[in-house]
Amino acid sequence: MRTEKDSMGSMVVPDDAYYGAQTQRAVENFPISGIYMPSAVIRALGIIKRSAAVVNADLKQLDEKRKTAIIKVAEEVIDGKFDNQFLIDIFQTGSGTSSNMNTNEIIANRASEIMGGTIGSREPVHPNDHVNMGQSSNDVIPTAIHIAAKIEIENELIPALEMLHRGLDEKAKAWDHIVKIGRTHLQDATPIRLGQEFSGYAAMIRNGIKRLHSAKAQLEGLAQGGTAVGTGINTHVEFGARIAKEVSSYSGVVFSEADNHYEAQATQDAAVMVSGVLKTVAVSFFKIANDIRWLGSGPRAGLGELILPPVQPGSSIMPGKVNPVICESLIQISAQVVGNDAAITLGGLGGVFELNLMLPLIAHNLLQSIEIMSNGAKMFNEKLLTGLEVDKQKCADYIEGSLAMCTSLAPVIGYDNAAAIAHDAYESGKTVRQVALEKKVLDEAQLNELLDPLSMTNPNK
Repeated sequence: MRTEKDSMGSMVVPDDAYYGAQTQRAVENFPISGIYMPSAVIRALGIIKRSAAVVNADLKQLDEKRKTAIIKVAEEVIDGKFDNQFLIDIFQTGSGTSSNMNTNEIIANRASEIMGGTIGSREPVHPNDHVNMGQSSNDVIPTAIHIAAKIEIENELIPALEMLHRGLDEKAKAWDHIVKIGRTHLQDATPIRLGQEFSGYAAMIRNGIKRLHSAKAQLEGLAQGGTAVGTGINTHVEFGARIAKEVSSYSGVVFSEADNHYEAQATQDAAVMVSGVLKTVAVSFFKIANDIRWLGSGPRAGLGELILPPVQPGSSIMPGKVNPVICESLIQISAQVVGNDAAITLGGLGGVFELNLMLPLIAHNLLQSIEIMSNGAKMFNEKLLTGLEVDKQKCADYIEGSLAMCTSLAPVIGYDNAAAIAHDAYESGKTVRQVALEKKVLDEAQLNELLDPLSMTNPNK
């Protein structure tokens, strides 16, 4: 163990720790959940510190040697080399100051080591004076949330959703000739093509992608440059614009300085909006997964129109049972995202005067939603859609036995007469076609034309 000092006095820190006294205090103060800052946010903090070193050197605020060392270590942070050094619980100071100082201390100690100094000495690289130069936790953490979320949405979630959309769209086209029974209120409805049903699923994901493209634009503006309360005290007037440009250049994702630093630091409205869109996509996930789960129920006592690929044994007691586990996984992901959105919404209410005080909570929930939705979309496409099949005979049998077939008779013989045929078919156990033939309501050729299920799925042609 070694002893380090900060503004509150001495603190004992593990010898193998690159973090310092402030981090250790936070570790001891917040033994809450064991949930740490998301790795995407840690990478974003590394990007901020790297960009700040570049900008401060360009502005003649930081010398070249310190700049070079800070950049090297910041890139190690980005690469995940120090992930095991970020040990502060999510439920910490609401501004995320502890996590910002965790980053500053790691980079300062490692950079000092590179430059020949001693870890813990704060020389030649100081965590506040050099690594945190021109910054405040109050603008760093909101900036990190925007950077992390926008990068993950662009690089992970949208590509995963595009893959899922392609998978659904391919099924919609491949199965457009297969006619099945429609269902409303869990009751038989008029026929629909399986391709039409899946085209609706594909459209839900396509619309979700469009909504995400619109929402992620709200994350473009960065709070960096506002420092403590948005006034920009203790930072160069050009710092905000320059750091946004440097972050964009390094990450390949477009960012700009916030239009209004007071809004950018006092609220988390952009994160709340993005979370709302994530929730909407999660609701789409739930509907798609749940429909497919029901359509694949059985195999002998359920609907059984779809044949879900078996991926693992389904029961510890019933041999041969296979469960819709991929659907169930995506449904649980959807529920978690909805719960995360509720937490983020409450977090958005944490804006008090010039600062939001629920930033770590928002960071965790927002990035978790993005991560599990990205992974869930990939899983669903690869583990379920790719091997999903249709029981064509069962689809045909359900249609022929459905009482809803009488719907197409109503315009010709009247609603009441068609309803009477449906009632008789139900009572007798016969099909609508059989009862209509027995009653001779129409000649057989006309009846067969009206009761053609394929024509019912496209009645205007």
